[in-house]
Amino acid sequence: MARTVLVVDDEYSILQSVEGILSDEGFDVVCARSGKEALEKIKETMPDLVLLDIWMPEMDGIDTLVKIREISAQIQVVMMSGHGTIETAVKATKLGAYDFIEKPLSLEKLLLTINNALEYHSLEQEVTLLRERDRKRYEVTGNSRAIVELKKQIMIVAPTDAWVLISGENGTGKELVAHMIHRLSKRSRKPMVEVNCAAIPEELIESELFGHEKGAFTGASTMRKGKFDLAHEGTIFLDEIGDMSLKAQSKTLRILQEQKFERVGGSRTIKVDVRVIAATNKDLEAEIEKGTFREDLYFRLNVIPLRVPPLRERVDDIPKLVDEFVREFCLTTNVEPKRFSEEALSLLMAYKWPGNVRELKNLVERMMIMTPGPVVEAKDIPPPYNESGSTREWLPWALYSDSLKDAKREFEKAFLEAKLKEHNWNISQTAEAIGIERSNLHKKIRAYGLEEPR
Repeated sequence: MARTVLVVDDEYSILQSVEGILSDEGFDVVCARSGKEALEKIKETMPDLVLLDIWMPEMDGIDTLVKIREISAQIQVVMMSGHGTIETAVKATKLGAYDFIEKPLSLEKLLLTINNALEYHSLEQEVTLLRERDRKRYEVTGNSRAIVELKKQIMIVAPTDAWVLISGENGTGKELVAHMIHRLSKRSRKPMVEVNCAAIPEELIESELFGHEKGAFTGASTMRKGKFDLAHEGTIFLDEIGDMSLKAQSKTLRILQEQKFERVGGSRTIKVDVRVIAATNKDLEAEIEKGTFREDLYFRLNVIPLRVPPLRERVDDIPKLVDEFVREFCLTTNVEPKRFSEEALSLLMAYKWPGNVRELKNLVERMMIMTPGPVVEAKDIPPPYNESGSTREWLPWALYSDSLKDAKREFEKAFLEAKLKEHNWNISQTAEAIGIERSNLHKKIRAYGLEEPR
């Protein structure tokens, strides 16, 4: 599709010359001999780029540029003049012009500037689309009372610089809430740096958070910035803060209090400005009682506490979440969407969801792959989501796993749940029946998110 260029100049010979050149290059060219006429043509055609002369009678190029920006911020404008000054060029650029070229026009420079401006315009549109997609990706979905209340709290706290402690079970969407807070904050154009506190080895915590200088230790061949350094003027997200070792907590508390540090192997003090958002699936007050979490760190982080409700407390949101996951899956895999029947949705809304939203998303993806027809019916829903089905009917799901490891995991989860039900969730009896240690069974129950029906 040809791009449209509006050429604005009070000299007819220049209009004729530029129109011929650009038409030969494949552009659709519209001409105007005054600023007023240019504004009328813009409203009619909405060109991709305006080539605008500065010195014109009645309304000059600068005044026309101001009016163009009132109509649209998206149209690229390139100014041209035979009597230009640096001051004029700077003024035009501050008002939103992409570039400034001098007359007499050089053919090569003219085409290069126009193509660069249009390429820049395309990149701007792409960035806008990506930001919009990112905004939708990090939007908390749902209209249940619990979620409406959570959204209100996010809208209040996000524009401030207050530190936030997000609590909630695994799979509820704590990371989603953190991203939403950052996106709605004054720091949204700066990075949000994520730190998985549970995954950092204790001996590497300083290097990971503060960075290191070249030669600080064996293998440090270059200087490396730490997470706090990378998050300067942005947000740092300390995920699973409750799993951080006491030694790591001590080092983290120091930088949180002072907002300054030295890199490993360095002596220069680096001061940073970061907003801290932390998340945990643990009861930190209980962890303090057990001596596994520092009380002073808890009070430092717990400025604004936010609780993300589990899915069982917001079952009204399940149909909307299912629609979102279906749409998301179809976009990423380019497959035809499927609809969940009312009966199927009723089954999902009756389930307890120990794995919360993450578990629901995984199930929706399975249904999209495994259901042959365009509608997911109640009979298609496997146990444990469908209590009327049997474990034997569900086992073929393991055959469609991507790896042997995943297949074993799917089978083991179904097997354990069936045996626990068989023994009325008596852990000792179940462990004895299947021949494993009671403590081992407890670990597997936690790992698979199994939960006794109430």
